[in-house]
This record gives sequence, structure tokens and C-alpha cells, in this order.
Amino acid sequence: MKLTKKSVIGVLIMLVAIIAIVGSTIGRELIAGEPVGLVSFALIHFAGYLFFLLMPVEILVPLYLAEGHPGLVLIGLSVGTGLLAQTIDYAIGWVVSERVVDTLISREKFEKFKATFQKWGGWAIFTFNLLPLSSPNMLLVSGIMRYNRLKALLISASGLAVKYVVLVFVFPGGFG
Repeated sequence: MKLTKKSVIGVLIMLVAIIAIVGSTIGRELIAGEPVGLVSFALIHFAGYLFFLLMPVEILVPLYLAEGHPGLVLIGLSVGTGLLAQTIDYAIGWVVSERVVDTLISREKFEKFKATFQKWGGWAIFTFNLLPLSSPNMLLVSGIMRYNRLKALLISASGLAVKYVVLVFVFPGGFG
């Protein structure tokens, strides 16, 4: 794949977006000595689940629990913002799928992988959402593979819910 001026500009825009989101929310709150708010949690968490802004957002949970935010609220925000971003990831995959197939791989390889993904994709989506792996990329691939959207998002929600319940349970102050 050729590196173009357009792709470099795209990467720079993404980096500026990450810096702006983190700097204008949690960074500003921490520097000012203010308690971190749930709006900053939601914004950073949403951005972290977009496939092109990879951030380890799971580390936010212990920080916000330590600040006294309720575990159930953090779980709800985590799953909700994660699914919203992953819906966008899926849609992008759906839109660019034909170009990806025609440019990067052959139709034959695509059909072979698609059959495998239809068989094992649900487990892959669940596992990538359960563990701190790049689950947004998995939803992008789901869109490219034309995997059932509702099924992909329900499986994703299940993995995210289990992951965040465990995180809240493991860290002090999570459920009480």
C-alpha cells in the first residue's frame, strides 16, 4: 500500500484528535486539581473504541473508581460508548469493504476468509471485547465481511459487559 499525502494528513488529524480529546477533558481536570468527571470518561472511552484511535481505555476504570464514581455507572458508560463507537467502526468496514477486497486481497482469498469468519467470527468478536485486545478492529472486519450487524453488536456488548463487570469487581470501591 502506497503512503500518500492524504493518508499522512489523516494520521496527523487522528493524532490531533486524540491529544485534543484527552487534553481537553481528563488532562485539564487533573492539571487543575479537579475531580475527573464522567463526561471526560465517556469522551475518552468513546474515542478509544474507534478503530483508528487505539487507546487502552480499560485503565480508566480504576482511575475513575478511585475518584468515587459508581461502578455500575462506569459499566453502563463503558458498554454504551464502546458500542456506539463500534457501530461506527462496523459501518466504515461495510462502506469500504469492496475497495479493501479489490485492492489488498483477491476475491478468492476474501471468500475463503469470509466463510471462516462466518463460522468463528462470533467467538473472535466476544474474545476481542472480553480481553484488552483491539475489538474496534474486529468490528471493522465484521463490517467488511458483511457479518450480521445485530449479532456482532450483541456479541460485542456481551464481551464488553463481562470485561467491565470484572474490572469493577476486581478494583476496590467497584460495587460498594
